[in-house]
Order: sequence, then structure tokens, then C-alpha cells
Amino acid sequence: MAQARSAAPEAGSAPDGPGTRDRPARVSRQGDVTDAAGLGSVRATAFVVPALLLVGAFLVFPALWTLYLGLTDYRLTGIAAANPQFVGLQNYVTAVGDPQFRNSLWLTILFVLGSAIIGQTCMGFGIAWTVRSVPKLVRGVMETLVLLAWILPSSVVAFLWIAYLGRGDGTLNTILQTQGTDWLLAHPMPSIIVFNTWRGTAFSMLLFSAALNAVPPSQLETARLAGASTLQQFRDVVFPHIRGHILTNTLLISLWTFNDFSPYLLTAGGPNHASETLPVYIYNSALYAGQLGYGSAISLIMLVINLVIALFYLRLLKERRT
Repeated sequence: MAQARSAAPEAGSAPDGPGTRDRPARVSRQGDVTDAAGLGSVRATAFVVPALLLVGAFLVFPALWTLYLGLTDYRLTGIAAANPQFVGLQNYVTAVGDPQFRNSLWLTILFVLGSAIIGQTCMGFGIAWTVRSVPKLVRGVMETLVLLAWILPSSVVAFLWIAYLGRGDGTLNTILQTQGTDWLLAHPMPSIIVFNTWRGTAFSMLLFSAALNAVPPSQLETARLAGASTLQQFRDVVFPHIRGHILTNTLLISLWTFNDFSPYLLTAGGPNHASETLPVYIYNSALYAGQLGYGSAISLIMLVINLVIALFYLRLLKERRT
């Protein structure tokens, strides 16, 4: 009887079964809780520390340093460079009251609305919707041409557009037979909006192509047999399936366009600040004019605006899921 009792499993313990011994232990012999891989808290932390150090060095520290600089009168040269003084919120007050800053903010909003929300989203979806019904060879050529605009270096693309929109023998003047018109000087904002739309449409096209491929063909065929027009098919069948993709695409390209510096390659913010978006304005203020503290304050304002935009789209995505 004693041997039988000793061989019996203890109360509350699970009996051995197939695969029981192969399971990773959840509790070590000393009673410390471990992860599913059985690494233990010390070894698991050792794996995470390098990633945390990289995040801290390249994200957290620059953000804190920018916050500090925005509270000082730090400059790149002169006495303020060697001995910066704490000025508190003065840089932010100066920025809000600066007509040039407000002009750059307004131009940035126009740039995002024109080239990202309207331009890239509409063109990306239009190309993705069109290539669904064309022959495979034509689709491959169209997608390749659109992708080339995206993968080419920004300096090369800027040179091509300067040659296209240039005065005198520019390509656009040759086509329209309007010699002498410098489109970058006469129409700077429409020029950089069209330029950025052409350059960034590829991302939206790829995302919408993947989204449209996920729409069940049977539902489209049913709507078509029921006599639904193309617009009705999009509204009642396609849009409910790709609504989340539209929001995700709009969020990403809005943030990218808001922080895009490439218009500087075409117009450098001119003429007379007519195309000086916020990234260009920060560059001119912080580096060209040497007002690093003031430029850092504007950078933090841009960060807050980006967070507001991101939270707005994330709220829309959350409402969609619920």
C-alpha cells in the first residue's frame, strides 16, 4: 500500500500524457516564471536590450534633444552656439506669430491635399482599377513605368522635371508651343503638387492593387448580372472591402507628404516663399539662417501635427472595426 501511495501522482498535478515532456516549462526549478521559450527573464531581457538601445539612440534621444533645443536660442554660429540661453516657449510664440510660418503651414496643407489625398490616392486607385481588365503584358508595362517614378533617385527625378518645366526649350513649352514660360516660377505650387503626385503614385497603386485582388469576384459578377453600373459596383461591393486600405493608404502618404523635402530640389521654396513648405522652411531657418533653436521648435510643432493626423485616421480605422 505504501508503494502504491508513493507511485500515485500528487494531488493537483496533471498526469503525464503524450507530448507532456516536450512542452516548455513555464516555471523554473527555483519557482521563477519564465516565457514560453524557457529563456528566463534575464536572458529574454538580454535579447531586447540591443533593440532598446537602438531605439533610444536614434529615436528617443534625438526627440529629447530637439525638445531641448526648441527651448533655447541655440544657433549654429556666434555666441549663442557656444553658450545657448534658455528662452522657454519664446520660439513657439515667435513661430505662431510669424506670417512666414503660417504661410508655410498653409502651403503644406495644400501640398498634402493636392498631391497626397487627391492626387496619389485617386491616381493610384484609378491605375489599379484600370489594369485589372487589360492584357497581362500591358498591365506589366504600366506598372513598371509607374514604379520607375518611385524608385528613381530624387535628384534624378528633380532634374527630369526641371528640364520638363524649364524656360525656353523645356519639354512642356515645346509641346504647348509656349516658349519663354518658366512653369516653376510662374506656377510653383501646382508644379510641385503634380511632381509629387507623379513620383508617389506607385505606392497607392500597389496597395490598391492588392486590395482589389481580395474583393470576391463572385460578388462583382452578381452585381453585374443584377444590372449594377460601374459606380454602383464600386459603391456597394468594392468600397466596403477596401475602406480600411483607403484609410491606411491615406494615413501613410499624408504623413510622408507632410514631411517631404523633395520640393526643395525643384524650387528651393521660391519664388519669394511661394512654395516653401514646412520642411523647407525648417531647413532655411535652422541650417541656412543658423537659427537651430527656432527650427527645432517648428520641428516639434510638425511632430504634434503629425500625431494629430495619425490619431484622426486611427480613430476612423477603429470605428470601422467596431
